[in-house]
Amino acid sequence: MTVQATRKVENMSYLLSNLIGGKAKVGSRAIGKLADMIMSEGPIPEVTHLVIKRPFGYKSLLVPWDKVAFFDHHGRSILDLENIEKYEKDPAENQIVMRDYLLDKKVLDVNDAEVEVVYDIKLQAHNNKLYVAGVDCSRAGFLRRIGLRRLSDFIRSLAAKIKDETIPWTYLQPLPEKMGRFKGDVKLNVLKEKVAEINPVDIADMIEELEPEHRMAVFNQMDTEQASDTLEEIEPRVQRELVASLPLGRAAELINEMSTAQAANMLSALPASEIDEILERIDPEDREKIRLLLERHDDHISSFASSHYIAAPPEMAVGEVIKNFRRMSEEADVTMYIYVTSPTGKLIGVVDIKELLQSDPAQRLGDIMVANVVTLGEEDTVASAVKMFNHYGFRALPVVGEDDVLKGVIPDRDVTLARKLV
Repeated sequence: MTVQATRKVENMSYLLSNLIGGKAKVGSRAIGKLADMIMSEGPIPEVTHLVIKRPFGYKSLLVPWDKVAFFDHHGRSILDLENIEKYEKDPAENQIVMRDYLLDKKVLDVNDAEVEVVYDIKLQAHNNKLYVAGVDCSRAGFLRRIGLRRLSDFIRSLAAKIKDETIPWTYLQPLPEKMGRFKGDVKLNVLKEKVAEINPVDIADMIEELEPEHRMAVFNQMDTEQASDTLEEIEPRVQRELVASLPLGRAAELINEMSTAQAANMLSALPASEIDEILERIDPEDREKIRLLLERHDDHISSFASSHYIAAPPEMAVGEVIKNFRRMSEEADVTMYIYVTSPTGKLIGVVDIKELLQSDPAQRLGDIMVANVVTLGEEDTVASAVKMFNHYGFRALPVVGEDDVLKGVIPDRDVTLARKLV
């Protein structure tokens, strides 16, 4: 009996340990359980077969992925098999059997320094295919590996408070051509100290080299902040392809992390109906600025200015700013300058982050700030802003209104985007 399914697998992340043991059916008849998975080689490997273990006395099945009509997050599957005996076979020597070969392997960097141990394998679904996204070396993965699944799930629920220890598959070296019963270690092509924080520019370069569907598999495993930072570094054509392929809710999350000029530039490639839906999900203040840019009704620089910057009073100590800098910069689009303001919001000075780090912690911002600040007015045009950036070479300029009240800040990169849009 042939089983039809509109969606074989949901576009979400999976962990191998959660899938193993899922019941396999042909039609409504249970035939066994998922014992393992086989993956292809390449920078973004995909699942090619399911290994189904059957009751005692029956041979295991090796089922191609294109014969899987349905697959859920518990590893339960419905198989489209007319002749079960045809699939009674063991994996070939050159096939990569994920659970059997890779779990519990050490992860070594290029200098053979031990990084972690593979406790689980992260998978990402996209367009009815299942890709290998990375290896899970987290403590939660370890607990799942030794059978403490409930405790593991509790720890994973606290994921916002703990470090993600998933290593992207693209940072692993190719596995041996002849796998056999793989006895070696999994090796990285980066140094141990670079695993924890991979620069968005490097990730962008990697994504641009991949096939479109592989790009989405990598992109979908990133958290919102990392994905947004990476998206800004990707070349425009690929950037817009990615945004166009994202669910609207996810696209809105990423747009919310960007400055208004970057957001407008990104959205300009999408259909008007999708732009409206995305804009309805983002911050109302930013929404109106982005609409102005997209409609090209206003070429005043104030439309491009970001309201996300670091401001502090002149009496604040240098040491206090440094201590709280991470918190103060969390939502900021501009982090290289501290803008010193009065209680009424008047801009009275600016401190470069380099000057801040070189100053005595006991000094006040008012002692080290530059008082004669170069500013833009709300009525200044994009063209005049470009001239000022070219003349002074600053990385960002503040925009002030009446009585020198700070209205926003525009980074130099956004001026370039602004000039394209107006």
